[in-house]
Amino acid sequence: MKKYSIYIGILAIGLFIGWLLFGGSSTTEPTHNHNKSAQENKQWTCSMHPQILQPEVGDCPICGMDLIPAEAGADGLAADQFKLTNNAMALANIQTTIIEGGNSTTNALKLSGKIVENADATATQPSHYTGRIEKLYVNSVGETVKLYQPIALVYSADLVTAQQELLTAHKLKETQPKLYEAVRNKFKNWNISNSELDEIVRSGKIKTRFTLHSHIAGTVSEINLNVGSHIMKGQAIFKVSNLKSVWANFDVYENQIDLFKVGQSISVTTKAYPNEEFEAQISFIDPILNSSKRTVNIRVVLKNKDGLFKPGMFVEGLVANENPVENTTVQIPSSAIMWTGKRSIVYIKPNSKEPVFEMREITLGNKFGDLYEVTSGVKPGEEIVTNGTFTIDAAAQLNGKKSMMNNSNSTESTEETIERIEVSTKFQGQLKTVFDNYIVLKDALVQDDASTANSNASILLESLKKVNMKLLPNSKSHKLWMPLEKEMKAMGQTIASTTDIEKQRVHFMLLSDAITKAVQTFGINQLVYQQFCPMANDDNGAHWLSLESEILNPYFGDMMLNCGSVKQEIE
Repeated sequence: MKKYSIYIGILAIGLFIGWLLFGGSSTTEPTHNHNKSAQENKQWTCSMHPQILQPEVGDCPICGMDLIPAEAGADGLAADQFKLTNNAMALANIQTTIIEGGNSTTNALKLSGKIVENADATATQPSHYTGRIEKLYVNSVGETVKLYQPIALVYSADLVTAQQELLTAHKLKETQPKLYEAVRNKFKNWNISNSELDEIVRSGKIKTRFTLHSHIAGTVSEINLNVGSHIMKGQAIFKVSNLKSVWANFDVYENQIDLFKVGQSISVTTKAYPNEEFEAQISFIDPILNSSKRTVNIRVVLKNKDGLFKPGMFVEGLVANENPVENTTVQIPSSAIMWTGKRSIVYIKPNSKEPVFEMREITLGNKFGDLYEVTSGVKPGEEIVTNGTFTIDAAAQLNGKKSMMNNSNSTESTEETIERIEVSTKFQGQLKTVFDNYIVLKDALVQDDASTANSNASILLESLKKVNMKLLPNSKSHKLWMPLEKEMKAMGQTIASTTDIEKQRVHFMLLSDAITKAVQTFGINQLVYQQFCPMANDDNGAHWLSLESEILNPYFGDMMLNCGSVKQEIE
């Protein structure tokens, strides 16, 4: 027994010596490498303003304090991530989807397209004479019109005059038959039948209204006039299409044009009939490249005797190809994307089991139906938010994280230079009405009046509905306006749904960010003061707009009425 005790003691001493000689060196290098790797990925933040995140050490842009390393929080989240409660997830109806596509090799080329009318099978019904439409017998798109069917009841002063000439000429028929015949022939140019003329002559009464009959047949695809409209001879009343055949238009990237030719077979599918494939051939390849989309249009004629294909329906085409083609396309639904200026962003859910999110900037390619091609920023297999994105973005802003409205993580960064877009004074007037209602809402918060703020938010929403985006000059201005409109609508609805003034003030902060960008971008022809309180938003700071330079703080009311300063003037 004593002998075994000696062996155990010797073994223990050996292990101790071995640890002294090799233990330190065996663990030091990995630790060093880990620290080095962590140092390379480190971000720096401010202990007083945790929303600040910088890639390098320096001073806080808000308070000037030295930045410190930004470590993952106690909940294990990275510095640019934030978490929602399960209750918040449910209330906001957050929905996500897994990104598909990319990095595969295939012998088939997949195209996205849309069903349109067959332009070779369309016709237009004109008016045969000048007049005023008293009644329309064809009132809606989609109606079927038959040949010679009555389509409108028309009053025409020209026809009234011509009938008077007809009755006069009839009285002189025996002595001047050629005159009578010439007057009757005039009515042929107006497509007035001989039976109608005979009735006028027989009765001796002038008709004030004539029935216009259709000389085309098909399905109405467009109506150009209403009851009471004045029409000129030859003016289009409606257009019809023969939908027994339709076109499927597909977009092809310019680097794939050489893979297609007229007569090539294509298999067409649609989500409306998921278990069916429709075989056809490419009938036309547009010789002109779409310079904005960098695509060429390819046309396919589809038989549609049973009316399965509806104009506007999205379809997919599969074209066989002898040479394997690498497919790197990633597509995401448009509902996942938020636009602000030149930036396009989405929210990613890194862990499907946890309600944790982070913002991701992406680069968009072409649009196909409700899908956008993404050329960088996300990859297949990642989980992306497709519904409730504005709620997620609001949560990011409230947590001081990167968001659509706050790219730099600093709530005082709204002094950035924003390009002014030239728009009509009518659009500016509509935007000013929204701004005026915002000011009334702001004044209610200054006075600590939650009830008035609640009702004024509803008024603001009504004025926002009346802003006509069609007044904006181009697609660039549309893309700038749409995310701002959605943000203002989302925050306005939240304020209008509660009388808790603290909640109202939190969402008023986000409303202010959106309306500030709108005023800076489009203008309202009025001097506006942007003001800032460093103590609002849990000492992270918050802005608001005012018509006066005097500080009246909407975030604290009477508690700290004059806390803040003017940051800039907007004209």
